[in-house]
Amino acid sequence: MKKDQHITPKGDLWQVIGAGNSKPTKLFNTQKEAISYGREIAKNQSSELVIHDKHGRIRDKDSYGNDSCPPKDTKF
Repeated sequence: MKKDQHITPKGDLWQVIGAGNSKPTKLFNTQKEAISYGREIAKNQSSELVIHDKHGRIRDKDSYGNDSCPPKDTKF
């Protein structure tokens, strides 16, 4: 099943969590590690990676699915 993957803070850690899930897929010490792991899941599931900042606000999105208007994101 395709689920968007969210990178969100959890205390002093960062979590990768599928949309609608109550438990994280995996916890990381750094946001960079969580983004790398979450990106692989999003690519495998052809879903979206949603990156949140330390306050929980969305700071970036990357789509790996059938996006009719794909982003021209060159940061990653």
